[in-house]
Amino acid sequence: METVRSCGCKGIRSCLICETEYEFSKPDLKNELQKNKSYVYCPHCNKLSPGWDIDEYKKHPNHDGNLIDYPGVYIKLDFLKEDEAKELMKALDDLPWQPSQSGRRKQNFGPKCNFKKRKLQLGSFNGFPKTTQIVQRKFEEIPLLYGFKTVEQCTLEYNPERGASIDPHVDDCWIWGERIITVNVLGDSVLTMTPYRDSLTRYNLDFVSSYDSILEKDICGDTQSLDIDNMVVRLPMPARSLMVLYGPARYKWEHAVLRQDVTSRRVCLAYRELTPPYLKNGQYQDEASEILKQASLFW
Repeated sequence: METVRSCGCKGIRSCLICETEYEFSKPDLKNELQKNKSYVYCPHCNKLSPGWDIDEYKKHPNHDGNLIDYPGVYIKLDFLKEDEAKELMKALDDLPWQPSQSGRRKQNFGPKCNFKKRKLQLGSFNGFPKTTQIVQRKFEEIPLLYGFKTVEQCTLEYNPERGASIDPHVDDCWIWGERIITVNVLGDSVLTMTPYRDSLTRYNLDFVSSYDSILEKDICGDTQSLDIDNMVVRLPMPARSLMVLYGPARYKWEHAVLRQDVTSRRVCLAYRELTPPYLKNGQYQDEASEILKQASLFW
């Protein structure tokens, strides 16, 4: 449905509001995915066990079936303390929200990016809200995030009353670096992973082969040994947790939040870093210098 709607949805994206108004329905992705082999990731043992229900990980160490490796995922449960999450949530709600697609609302702080033309501009970016600084400070506690320099912070709200979701995708690879961070502040949810089989030019994935990984190869691992045909992986995102996607999970799998997995208000913070060409000694470091300077500010 190629229309722009007042709810914030565009093109083929939709929420319950515009689906009701225009009398159409969204394809049931969950129903299709459940026809495949599904696995649940356990953040305690960092392995997959067979199943769809995300509570499977809570059985640790008594999982059902054989466990298999799934490299490229790091989950830190209770990354935020209860009082930290409560104060942060209040601070986020004190900031203005903007409508977004597929039933979401957002707060975006970062440079202007044109992914098709591959153009980067400072725009109105002048740093991040000081009330959210605690999150970036806590990144220093995570060895995997050593050297992570946030250049975009995006708050996303998922409301079940609007049928909020996000379709399977890979975060753009021309400008956003290897580590993709999500801090789930409020509400339990699930990230659903499916193998990416489309063209390398989509999402600018063809750029990845020219980058040097900032992580050790043995940390990244590989999923080539997995029989990924018709395979679905479910990653738990409990409230107050941190998740990092990198390596094969970042580049070889799409991630989505299914409508059925948003059962209460969910608010998360997404963090992005730049790709190597825009960092120190990179080909386009001058183009990004002012952006990195503003990214060190909190107002």
